[in-house]
Amino acid sequence: MNSGKASERLDSCREWRANAVMDLDLSYPAISDLRRRARRRIPHFAFEYLDSATGAELQAQRNRDALDAVLFMPDILKGPQQPVFETSFLGQTYTRPFGIAPVGMSGLMWPGMEAILARYAQEARIPYGLSTVATRLPEEIGPLAGDMGWFQLYCPADPEIRRDMLRRARKAGFTKLVFTVDVPDDSRRERQRRAKLTLPPKITPRVIWEVLTHPLWSLGTLQTGAPRLRLPESYVDTTQARSSLHHAGHIIRGTPDWDTLSALREEWPGDLIVKGVLCTDAAQRLVKAGVDALWVSNHTGRQFEPGPASIHMLPKIRAAVGPDVPLLFDSGIASGMDILRALALGADFVMLGRAWHYAVAALGSAGPAHLTHILSEDMKLNMAQIGVERFEQLSERLI
Repeated sequence: MNSGKASERLDSCREWRANAVMDLDLSYPAISDLRRRARRRIPHFAFEYLDSATGAELQAQRNRDALDAVLFMPDILKGPQQPVFETSFLGQTYTRPFGIAPVGMSGLMWPGMEAILARYAQEARIPYGLSTVATRLPEEIGPLAGDMGWFQLYCPADPEIRRDMLRRARKAGFTKLVFTVDVPDDSRRERQRRAKLTLPPKITPRVIWEVLTHPLWSLGTLQTGAPRLRLPESYVDTTQARSSLHHAGHIIRGTPDWDTLSALREEWPGDLIVKGVLCTDAAQRLVKAGVDALWVSNHTGRQFEPGPASIHMLPKIRAAVGPDVPLLFDSGIASGMDILRALALGADFVMLGRAWHYAVAALGSAGPAHLTHILSEDMKLNMAQIGVERFEQLSERLI
């Protein structure tokens, strides 16, 4: 009798979960829907930081146009298709060919963002990247991400600080180091400036209004504490509030060169990934320097406006380094179809940053699973149209 009731409760629970997924799917079927809801639920200054690019945002639009121009020839009469999503990358097996890219100041977009995403990454078995300029420490987030944790480094000018950061990241359990190289100096990000963003936010009438009109964000922030860049602040004087472009992370950041890369290669015993690669000559030199993987990216237009679309450079870099060098890709990924485009043009793995933050800001802890559902269903249905079951078959159907 009790067993029967337990079975009924389990069936009811499964039905409730299925209905919940269906309700989310009808209300938020795309990343653009999550973005719109996120915009309503978080303060203007937080959304502008997350959503903006630099200049007139032509680079961000160039990324979008270039992705849309990648076309496939559909196939017919292929019978039932069972796509294989499990992906091996740098010796690790992931359930999907995509992961969570590091985003600075994550906790500004939603209280506890880093912890929510790290826990989900461990549960879903996809990588999670923690930024140097996150609002939580590696010691807090590393155990939550487990073996899915990657640590992203904005390299400090002081080699002692650099070595201490690497030591802390290793001790916290991060298995891969992502060395970001496409931020040699500031970018203006005009939308961010117009939003008067500072970290921590300065208490002005405008900020007070934005906080009061976004109560869920505000209550969560009261519980988790004001968003601060806790790792960089470990090494600087934090007595003065500064603009978002002159925060503690900016103060300690150096201007790395090839010697810096050599030092990192010696100091970091695990996999070393270099993020922000667009030049084929640099890609070849990085491989010769002992880098384990290259990350093709233009920072989604946040750093430099008059550059090439990342997806245009991806096949060129693949040709330059050969078939065996692991390549990651980001910059404007907004759907499962975009992930397929990148995989077809030479990427082994794809990362998304903004999308995960839209998802959490829109739906809280339910957001990451729903985003995974959106991306997975889009990949599955488009692979059926293309007539492939494995990612390595995609390039054959490119037009």
